[in-house]
Amino acid sequence: MSVTQAVLGGRRRLSQGELDLIVTAHERLMAGKPGGKRASLRVVDLSGHDLSRRNLADADFSGSTFDGARMAGANLERANLFGCDLRGVDLRRANLRRADLRGVCLRGANLALADLTQADFREGRIAIPHPRKGFDLMRHEDRLGELDQAIFTGATLDGSQFDGSSAFKADFTDCSMRGAKLSGANLKEANLSGAILEDAEVAGTNLEGANLSGAVLTGVDTAAAKLSGANLAGCLRTQAPNPAMEADLREQVLANEAWCQTGGKSGKPSVIENQDLRALGDLLKERRLTALSVKGCCLVGMDLSGAALQGANFENADLRGANLRGADLRGARFTGANLTKADLRETVLAPLPLGPDRWSPANFVKARLRYVLLALADLQSAVFDEADLRGADLAGAKTGRASWRGADLGGVSGFDPSQA
Repeated sequence: MSVTQAVLGGRRRLSQGELDLIVTAHERLMAGKPGGKRASLRVVDLSGHDLSRRNLADADFSGSTFDGARMAGANLERANLFGCDLRGVDLRRANLRRADLRGVCLRGANLALADLTQADFREGRIAIPHPRKGFDLMRHEDRLGELDQAIFTGATLDGSQFDGSSAFKADFTDCSMRGAKLSGANLKEANLSGAILEDAEVAGTNLEGANLSGAVLTGVDTAAAKLSGANLAGCLRTQAPNPAMEADLREQVLANEAWCQTGGKSGKPSVIENQDLRALGDLLKERRLTALSVKGCCLVGMDLSGAALQGANFENADLRGANLRGADLRGARFTGANLTKADLRETVLAPLPLGPDRWSPANFVKARLRYVLLALADLQSAVFDEADLRGADLAGAKTGRASWRGADLGGVSGFDPSQA
């Protein structure tokens, strides 16, 4: 008999109705309503049940099994899932921030677009019940976090702890894994293409045969990682210091701002092409930079929040993970740009007036906008023709007269593609 069968043999099975009553009481507690009670569902069998979009923050599920359960969109922030069996579970878009996932089994689970910020996937010591006598006679076993073949596409895993866990052939495509601790983890043959691994720890990590094409490896020391057969094509690494170039770029940006502030009496619009601008840090944040042109430039992870960038040119620029929240981007051009997992919440992307009856719409033709945040943005009349918006969040966005011809809108939230 397998370990999994033995574990299931010692668990109490709950019906969907019993589970719903417990979860409803927990949600009342979370909402501060009378009659609430924290959910304590330790070592129970919840296989196949539906917990989609339920509020289970701070609930205790340690040692339970959810094999094949439906938990898409569930709020499991800070939940205790220590030693749980979550294989094959649907956790798409779930909130698992700071969840205790030590010793879990997530083999084949779908966590696409889930928020796993600071989640803990490390080794856990779990109780294994006797196959017939259950928990009256049990043994303890140290179990590594098992994430083999799990799907994390577009998920946020910033600061998560994977030390020593196994994620063989797992799919981390386009994930944000800033500062993740992966020391000693097994990511053999994992797909990390386009993943943002900035400042991640990979000492002793097995990345043999892994696909890291286009991954962001800024601040990552791969010297002690196992990289035999790994695909590192197009990786973005830490840029070498170049004080003279940095000073020149800074001068150009400030000249653009002076041009805006003086109505064109001093300074001039900056035209910077195919340069790595990451050394500028947060210099662009909240600046007045109308007509700035940064075609083909690298702005990965940069902070441009609150900036006035009317008519700016970002054609073919790399803006993965960039923060543009609240920026004024009226009439800006993003043709062919990569904005995967960028934050454009509350941005203004309405047309830019150029004169009587003349307007210039924001342009995202053929742009990569996978998993981009566009909640509460003003997208009126913006052009998204042939853009890739898979997994984008458009909740509350104004989309009147926007053009979506040929756009890929698979998996978008907060927007009905049939109305496009």
